Amino acid sequence: MLIIIDLITSLKREDGSTRERNHSWQPDTHLNFHIFFPYDFVVIGGGSAGATVAARLSEEPRFSVLLLEAGLDEPTGTQIPSFFFNFIGSDIDWQYTTESEDEACLNKEHRKCYWPRGKVLGGTSVMNGMTYMRGSRKDYDDWARIGNIGWSYRDVLPYFIRSEDNQQVNNMDYGYHGIGGPLTVMQFPYHPPLSFALLEAGKELGYDTVDLNGRTHTGFAIAQTTSRNGSRLSTARAFLRPARNRPNLHIMLNSTATRIMFDENNRAVGVEFVHDGMMKHVSVAKEVVVSGGAVNSPQILLNSGIGPREELNAAGVSVIRDLPGVGKNLHNHVAYAMTFTINDTDTTPLNWATAMEYLLFRDGLMSGTGISEVTAMINTKYADPREDHPDVQLIFGGYLADCAETGMVGEKKGTNRSIYIIPTILHPKSRGYLRLRNNDPLSKPLIYPKYLSHPDDVAALVEAVKFSIRLSETQALKRYGFELDRTPVKNCEHLKFGCDAYWECAIRHDTAPENHQAGSCKMGPADDPMAVVDNQLRVRGVRGVRVADTSIMPSVTSGNTNAPAIMIGT
Repeated sequence: MLIIIDLITSLKREDGSTRERNHSWQPDTHLNFHIFFPYDFVVIGGGSAGATVAARLSEEPRFSVLLLEAGLDEPTGTQIPSFFFNFIGSDIDWQYTTESEDEACLNKEHRKCYWPRGKVLGGTSVMNGMTYMRGSRKDYDDWARIGNIGWSYRDVLPYFIRSEDNQQVNNMDYGYHGIGGPLTVMQFPYHPPLSFALLEAGKELGYDTVDLNGRTHTGFAIAQTTSRNGSRLSTARAFLRPARNRPNLHIMLNSTATRIMFDENNRAVGVEFVHDGMMKHVSVAKEVVVSGGAVNSPQILLNSGIGPREELNAAGVSVIRDLPGVGKNLHNHVAYAMTFTINDTDTTPLNWATAMEYLLFRDGLMSGTGISEVTAMINTKYADPREDHPDVQLIFGGYLADCAETGMVGEKKGTNRSIYIIPTILHPKSRGYLRLRNNDPLSKPLIYPKYLSHPDDVAALVEAVKFSIRLSETQALKRYGFELDRTPVKNCEHLKFGCDAYWECAIRHDTAPENHQAGSCKMGPADDPMAVVDNQLRVRGVRGVRVADTSIMPSVTSGNTNAPAIMIGT
């Protein structure tokens, strides 16, 4: 966001550095040739935010930029939209598992939730559902209201627009979208007929079809996506590939940052990382920008000695700065997946002809994500509709090509197709935390989401479940034969199916966490003792370190978080 503008303008003035650097920055395939030269900036993490940060910084030719990414380049198959499920649990996934939960994920093995996060250039933008959702006006105005100057909706909107190249701008709300930016935004070329039926169902219940990134944030929509002509557009493709020939930008893959190094004045002077199994060090002249996401960013700070003193001492890490908020305020959208069947057993369009249609024309079932292209922002009885700040997002699943791992059609030919409605809490009050497992920087951290620990979260989700059932009973969906799967959830059989107590039990046992983790390096004013970064994203108590990703969110935005992550890095 404005952070990069601030860096480019203010750092130009730092020590009069308008002169050219006195060494060459031509690309070199021999790692050790340049590794000890000081880069102006080292960006840790090449995901949704980090790829954007590195590309933006390298626009200034006087800045030398090194991007460290733990994973490799994105596999070709990830560009096929209908394959978006297929890479969860693969080599490009960090495969995080939380610690045992007390009040959620109770039917999971050891009561642990699974957190897929991208370990690849482009990060989770390589394996997400591609929905482009900015969040609501109130999200950002609330950030500004608590003291984060420069982060109101009016402040951030130009940075969303700056990155965007909207291919359907004439069909969207005027003044809210941009063209000519590096990030193509468009709907998928193929829409299942059921998508339009879902929009009609929303209208029956009083919700218009709207541009959810425009004037209003309440209603149903066929979502805008980060795709280009039927293919996924990750941040690596959108931001880094156009910058690949810049001599001042180097990208190192398979390079896992382990800690930031500081001098005696607590100023960042370098980054330690593991590349191909070997420990390396790189010097930094100006700043380290940490963009590892809501799990990796606090982990890197903690491994660097920045965090709660008692926790660092317990893990055997030397304390550089006692900063109690690192790893705290961790939260995520939480959901419950409801299964329905529809009277559709026709698999004829789900065959190799579908693949040929995609290969030849980038169209057809493989060019989209089925009905997950539809999304809705609704109000339960706990939300004030006058605020235009819905408390629930409905996510839909199903109607993909057979070649995708979706459970789209019954196991046996001729059985009805499964469809999912997934109500999701947008403003969770439950807060969790993460901490180091030990002093091995390559160990995965201990993650405690504390899902549904606040009673308001489960109460709203129960209401959202009941709304989803009403939606399935609308005339628009009745013609598809929507029928709720009434198989009792394991360990909830003792309760009457469909009562509030049953749904609360079901939600707690078959919890469906979303992949919108946020808040673990909270942005806040100086009088907030749990703030990790200031409104310029500078880490408090040290010099030369910023954090730029969803971990800085004081509270998670209303909707999918990829677009806000890109905005934060822009």
